[in-house]
Amino acid sequence: MKLIALLSGGIDSPVAAYRMCQAGAEVVLLHMDNTPYSDEVQRKDVMEIARILREATGQELPLWFAPHGDSQTAIHDRCDYNYQCVMCKRVMQRTARELGKKLGCSGIVMGDSLGQVASQTLRNIRSENIGLDFPVARPLIGYDKIEIEAIAKEIETYDVSIRPGHGCSIVPVRPITEAKPEKVVSMSETVDIDALARASADAAYLVQ
Repeated sequence: MKLIALLSGGIDSPVAAYRMCQAGAEVVLLHMDNTPYSDEVQRKDVMEIARILREATGQELPLWFAPHGDSQTAIHDRCDYNYQCVMCKRVMQRTARELGKKLGCSGIVMGDSLGQVASQTLRNIRSENIGLDFPVARPLIGYDKIEIEAIAKEIETYDVSIRPGHGCSIVPVRPITEAKPEKVVSMSETVDIDALARASADAAYLVQ
């Protein structure tokens, strides 16, 4: 089983990738480069986290970067701003799907923990997955933050993940928590998220 894991540099996604490695999956890492809505610090920290994960898992864990800034701008300009995070996740998942297929992956790994942040309510997760048609593993879905942090400390990714500079400057003040599926589908057509994802996947490059 080969999976592509979205790696943000935060606390959760490295732990999710680690858990799937423990479960026997061969994992490829994908970081969505949020420039200009994040800075160089985050990119460097993601590379360090990947190195730590290799030591913790014994896997090669190739790390890919895919540009995501243009997609974020398109979503901001053409969609309801409160839906920015939901639409962002839709593009990220589709980028992972497109790149994953090229690399022989059969599913995506995400660090979602139910209800932990606005984009991870059950209704939002459902809306993010509409039309994806590709398996998504969420090994942390029932974990609470304390449990996730404990694993992150154990595998030594925690200190890197909490460094300053991991924020996203395009996140809305009041992100939607109960996304309406019909609105998500309509906005997805307006902004053509599949085209955004294909462009991002096509521009992805191997970092490590």
